[in-house]
Amino acid sequence: MTYSRREFLLAALSATAVPGLSWADTGTADATFSKLLEDIAEEVLRLSPTSATGLGLDKGARAALKSQLEDLSPTGDAAWAAEVKSIHSRLRAIDRKALSADAQIRYDTVAYAAESGIAGLRFPFGGAASGFNGGTAPFPVTQQDGTLTRIPEFLDSQHQINDAADAEAYLERLAGMAKMLDQETARIAEQAGKGIMPPDFICRTALGQLQDFRKTAAAEQKLVTSITERTQKQSISGDWHARALKLVEGSVYPALERQIDTFSKASAKATSVAGVHRLPDGAAYYEWALRLGTSTTRSAKEIHAIGLEQNKQLQARIDAILKKQGLTQGTVGQRLLGLSKDPQRFYADNDKGREELIAYCNERVLAVRKLMPQISHLDMKVPLQIKRVPIDIEAGAPLGYMNFASLDGSRPAIYYINLKSTTLWPKSEIATLTAHEGLPGHAWQGAYLAEHHDQLPLISSLIGFNAFIEGWALYAEQLVDEFGLYTNDPFSQIGYLQAQQFRACRLVVDTGMHALKWTREQAIRFLVENTGRGQQAMTSEIDRYTVSPGQACGYKMGHNEILRQRERAKAALGAKFDLAGFNDALVTSTGVPLTVLPTVIDRYIAKQQKA
Repeated sequence: MTYSRREFLLAALSATAVPGLSWADTGTADATFSKLLEDIAEEVLRLSPTSATGLGLDKGARAALKSQLEDLSPTGDAAWAAEVKSIHSRLRAIDRKALSADAQIRYDTVAYAAESGIAGLRFPFGGAASGFNGGTAPFPVTQQDGTLTRIPEFLDSQHQINDAADAEAYLERLAGMAKMLDQETARIAEQAGKGIMPPDFICRTALGQLQDFRKTAAAEQKLVTSITERTQKQSISGDWHARALKLVEGSVYPALERQIDTFSKASAKATSVAGVHRLPDGAAYYEWALRLGTSTTRSAKEIHAIGLEQNKQLQARIDAILKKQGLTQGTVGQRLLGLSKDPQRFYADNDKGREELIAYCNERVLAVRKLMPQISHLDMKVPLQIKRVPIDIEAGAPLGYMNFASLDGSRPAIYYINLKSTTLWPKSEIATLTAHEGLPGHAWQGAYLAEHHDQLPLISSLIGFNAFIEGWALYAEQLVDEFGLYTNDPFSQIGYLQAQQFRACRLVVDTGMHALKWTREQAIRFLVENTGRGQQAMTSEIDRYTVSPGQACGYKMGHNEILRQRERAKAALGAKFDLAGFNDALVTSTGVPLTVLPTVIDRYIAKQQKA
């Protein structure tokens, strides 16, 4: 359940790095390629200034980026289109064969991202930046996409305020937020004129979020309280509260009202069809989205079949454990659903219960920290903060997601858990979620970038491949089970297997809706009946897949490929196989397309054979 999707899949492409050794020192060809990657990284940062802030790179020569937000206008689109075409052209001018092995992996990775972005240009709802972001969002505003769901929390959690200049930059971004809202509004109107809009059930949730945000008094908005409280705490003189309040009341709210009006009119024509097959050239668009989400060439039909088969396999494993606990009646899904209705399996649905749930997440992180020396040879600190998803966006937000730590150490990784209701989270499922989002999952991935950034090319923190990132996190869930976290906790082990099964079922429902023309109701029913998870949680998940086609398929497809490569390495190395070393080869690759992963493991195998 990850996916801080657009701003958030900040993973990477660098292959195994040797501390203290610059990979560009190996020869002239590598040095030329190194300079190209440096140029590309700076160009991407200029197009994505919030990424610069998120990574702690909005200082020094890049300080101007701290007051900027992304350009969502056609001009911004054209800039991204020109960028991916330029990257592709410049890469072709490099002699790949003259590069070192590490550099070839990086070459293939950047090329894959650029080519994916170019392929998306044929669709009016694609996006050239998608190859770098690792996924696609066809609609500008949904229950989980858009300025309102992104910028207020970004300004509060990621925009650092240490002096008056930082506070001025905050206010400039607050003014820029109004501009972003208007840019989205223009796109909503443009798409509506072509019959392109989210399904009606998505529109209702998104419109409700926009309206609820507007109902809040400006003085109570986080946009105002965040700068007020932080400047007071830092004793930064200035009338920050009044200035922020004026911007919200005079710029942000009027832009939001325009967006509400336009979105409301556009959504009046929305239908209940969930799949993107309904969009112009929708079948081809979904093929492209699947390629982005899985970095494979597998067809929707193939992925659908894989999901059905793996669902059966995982249900058989769950069935065996359930029977040992005396739960024998009904299908696996029925028995799991029965467990989900037991109030003893949940924390109280109040503030005290939410505090206890987050405390338990922190306990699980500590338990896994003790296992990390067996899982990895990397010695990393991995500071991690666990927070509730902000209340004003929780209705449409994912159930859990991660924002990686900044590269400069100014902000830890933040693991968000959706606590709109604690009934979304049975106690038995929290440990495996925490392994996924925290340790040894996303937080460990991000820590390698943050704690070794001076040894890696910057571009390695600006490009993400969904299937690798989510595949690693799902594999991380498996690792803690393999190392005994659930030895005396059978219901948490069921929760872990249920999470694996859930990802297999995602392959079924995502392809079902977008390629096989399943209805929303059909997809929800399949998840509830097969995974035993609650109706509310599964409705939220299906709505997420509706507006992020292909992304949900990356988890299990990535996990499957990692396991395939692990078995291949075991067979090749025999007694020389070292699980922690294999895991480190994955993490230090910092993220590659699944099509490139075999090459990474080839290099790991060769290195071990020589040892």
